[in-house]
Amino acid sequence: MLKTLIVEDELYIRKGLISMVQSLNKDIDIIGECESVRDAVSVTNACKPDLIFLDINLTDGNAFDFLEQTNELAFKVIFITAYEQYALQALKNGAVDYILKPVDIDELEHAIDKANSLEPTVQKEQLQIVKNQMIDNQKDKLVLRLQEGYQVIDFKSLIYCKSDKGYTSFYLSDGKSYMASKPIKEFEGQLPVKKFIRTHQSFIVNMDYVDKYDKNGYIFLKSGEKIPVATRRKDDFVSRLLNE
Repeated sequence: MLKTLIVEDELYIRKGLISMVQSLNKDIDIIGECESVRDAVSVTNACKPDLIFLDINLTDGNAFDFLEQTNELAFKVIFITAYEQYALQALKNGAVDYILKPVDIDELEHAIDKANSLEPTVQKEQLQIVKNQMIDNQKDKLVLRLQEGYQVIDFKSLIYCKSDKGYTSFYLSDGKSYMASKPIKEFEGQLPVKKFIRTHQSFIVNMDYVDKYDKNGYIFLKSGEKIPVATRRKDDFVSRLLNE
């Protein structure tokens, strides 16, 4: 039996995936489910799964934050992704497989069969290739669909994003701001991982605009704004800050 872990921050997707996997009779034993990098690292280190279904964007980071913290272990990975075209291209160029949301059972079965055909050590090498490709292939701008049309956002001028009740506002260095009618999670995967970090459920910050961080858990931006850092995201943020 393949010991299998599901790492996905959407509860209904996790439960649906579990049901589908169990219906396929693929000799898979689901040993747990997680929604964050921190929990996934803990469970992986303790249980040492053979196969992991891994969402690209999680509540406190992304799939590659998780992989960096478990790089001493050997396991197979099937990515779960929504729409990120640059990510899909990177995955196609490697030997790693992925499932598009919403999950199709035929694609799920194909991904499991493909993952099972790889040795964990071979896939580990491929994961590093995919990570490098995803970073290299990221665009330098984002196009927002607004009520009045489309707005191009240059990443260099984007200070931070703020989510509120299913909407996301983008604040730029020229003082302008734009609101899109999608939650922040929909945009997180389109922002360069080298520069942007999720600091809170409602905020993503461009590290180039960070002025200081205080021990009360707040970022002060060069533009004057004060942004909270969630307790569970503090270690990741401080680590990124020290490495900048």
